[in-house]
Amino acid sequence: MTITTMAGEITEGSVPSYYREVYEAIRCRAEERVQVEVFHRLLDRTELHKAVLSQIAEHVDFSDGFLSKLSLYKALALIALAQQGKQPSPKLLENCIQELPKPQLGEPKDLCALRMQPAQEDPLTVSQTLDKLLARDMVKVELIPEKKGLFLKHVEYQITSQYFKISVYRRYSDFDVFHEFLIQRFAYRMVPALPPKRMLKGVLTSVSERDFIEGRRRALCRFLNLVARHPFFYEDELVKTFLTFNGSDVQPKLRDAYKKMGDEFMTNRIATQAKEYLPADIQAQFSASRELIRNIHNSFHKLRDRAERMAERSKENATDLLMFGRELSTLGSDDSSIPSLSSAPCSWGTLRRSLKGLSVEFALLSDKAAQQGRREEDDVVEKLNLFLDLLQSYRDLCERHEKGVLHEHQRALQKYSVMKRQMMSASVQPKEQVSVEQLESRIVQQENAIQTMELRNYFSLFCLHQETQLIFTYLPITSHILGAFVNSQVQGHREMGEVWNDLQPKLGCLFGANNGMKPPY
Repeated sequence: MTITTMAGEITEGSVPSYYREVYEAIRCRAEERVQVEVFHRLLDRTELHKAVLSQIAEHVDFSDGFLSKLSLYKALALIALAQQGKQPSPKLLENCIQELPKPQLGEPKDLCALRMQPAQEDPLTVSQTLDKLLARDMVKVELIPEKKGLFLKHVEYQITSQYFKISVYRRYSDFDVFHEFLIQRFAYRMVPALPPKRMLKGVLTSVSERDFIEGRRRALCRFLNLVARHPFFYEDELVKTFLTFNGSDVQPKLRDAYKKMGDEFMTNRIATQAKEYLPADIQAQFSASRELIRNIHNSFHKLRDRAERMAERSKENATDLLMFGRELSTLGSDDSSIPSLSSAPCSWGTLRRSLKGLSVEFALLSDKAAQQGRREEDDVVEKLNLFLDLLQSYRDLCERHEKGVLHEHQRALQKYSVMKRQMMSASVQPKEQVSVEQLESRIVQQENAIQTMELRNYFSLFCLHQETQLIFTYLPITSHILGAFVNSQVQGHREMGEVWNDLQPKLGCLFGANNGMKPPY
């Protein structure tokens, strides 16, 4: 393999295939260069003396933390000369007229590991754990009672962020504006939906206004926690403003914050390079992940529905136990006279007086059942709803990607095609010069617009890939939910079992020797 050198410098020309294979193995994916850190790892594999390695490094040019392709080729030649026992010097390269020496570095495919960066340095990888996400912030949303406007009643919420250690007050309209700007700023991310402002008219529902307001409060709380824990949201100025600005004019502040930053594509430092980081089979990965997450969403939806029914049954059980005790009390309070009977002495008078006292135990059982229902609702149903909100936001994001970025790109291409046909027609049929120049200008503008849309499309796929990782990071919440479910059942059955056990001996005065035994009939 012939090689051209000049004053100790290697030109592109022809180099040994091994050199090119090493370069392809260790070069940065987003650059046509090699990171200095990776190059130093390569030097460590040579087993040369440190002093020799320092000499090689001195003769290699680099800038901005990278080596060019030719600089790497020069370094490989110097490494090979040093391994032959020669003093590594650019002057020796002048004598390599026939062929550059081959360094002993092993198989190129084994060198790929040298360029593997830590996970946190890979822009495409979201290095998070569920515990870190949940611990990032805990936002509480509490209803401020009896808040009224001048003419119409309105609801106000007290929002407390554990991360920012501050409480602020917000109305639903503030949430609405915040959500609107959040979607505009992070169009390629999972932004959870807001609950409806009011109950839909004309829809049959058994939900009272009080229950609706409470359900909306819970949904707003879930929304804020998902946003505050999102790795790309929580430090954003828009989120910080909503959670910390302590004033009545928060909406103008949110508008100013958005105008100052714009959408994420304009502020993300690698937005225009997103294509370089995407795997070759990104579309196949996206389709497979989307289908899997759709199935997960459907299953969790059914789990939530069952958990809601169990919590509702616990509440109904509490009502039934309370009413059962009240009926016993009513029965025992009946002071109607008992007719004299000629048969065995009637003990109803004594029995009914004892029944009256049992209502206390049944009221306690009712209270335990109600607590069980609240635990199931707060610890199980609410966690399921949180994850369902996240899963739904992922599905919404997929639709925005397909109906938004892709659709706009296709429309732009169609418009460009029409312009090109018009231009071809203008070149065949003489037209005014001004008209042709305007058409050329519009075509250039459309080409620029298409290029921008293509970059946005790749960035959208880049973000989708990260958001998919986030979904899988949240999946272990399943164990949290199951743990909460089992714990609530264990606690509920234990507490009610203790009350039943306390109640059983009290029946001895009612039934005597037959207590706890089957009746003789």
